[in-house]
Amino acid sequence: MNDRLVISLSPELEELQRKAEELSVLEADLVQGELDLATTHGQLQNFEREYQQIIGTRYAELERIEIQIAEYMAYLESNRDFKPSEDIKQIYRQVAKLIHPDLTTDPHQKSVRQQLMTEANQAYEDGNIDRLREILRSWESRPEAVEGEGIGAELIRMIRKIAQCRERLSGICQEIAEIEQTELYQLQVEVTTAKKNGKDLLVEMARDLDEQIGQAQEELTKIKEELGAR
Repeated sequence: MNDRLVISLSPELEELQRKAEELSVLEADLVQGELDLATTHGQLQNFEREYQQIIGTRYAELERIEIQIAEYMAYLESNRDFKPSEDIKQIYRQVAKLIHPDLTTDPHQKSVRQQLMTEANQAYEDGNIDRLREILRSWESRPEAVEGEGIGAELIRMIRKIAQCRERLSGICQEIAEIEQTELYQLQVEVTTAKKNGKDLLVEMARDLDEQIGQAQEELTKIKEELGAR
């Protein structure tokens, strides 16, 4: 009778292997999710360019008004009083103490920290304490924050990586869902469906706008003629 060598793994090592398998599946799902999101963005951007080429110029007057509104709002923002609360000051100090770019010499980490500090500065200026708390929470819960060696520390890092993957997958699903609710995406679906039925919806929209512009121009001409006759 042949003796068979049986290797007994510790419960911790078995759990680590299970988590590694779970992480592998999640990472594959995450790659596909990022691809789906990038594809959705790319298709929508292509459609937006086509829409702007055909329709955008016909909304020039509306855009002019929107630019004036944006300039007015920017003026108001630049002149509003900035009075941060003590709570947001405290959270901002915690964030800066942990993630300031000067706290590392690694080029990649410095770049990551600089981006986070930019977001933190914007959140502070906007008075968005919830965003500052989210930045702080994400930084403290990252896998790299776990110190030490051995199975226990590695298991914790693995669990945090899994949580990060799940959080990002959830974010991707939410982002795609939000994109699909936009007017531009809905219009893209309508245009795509119309093309399958042999219709060019954007050309029809442009034709309708041209008629409206022509009617408005005729009305403007009549008004000018009436004023000139007086």
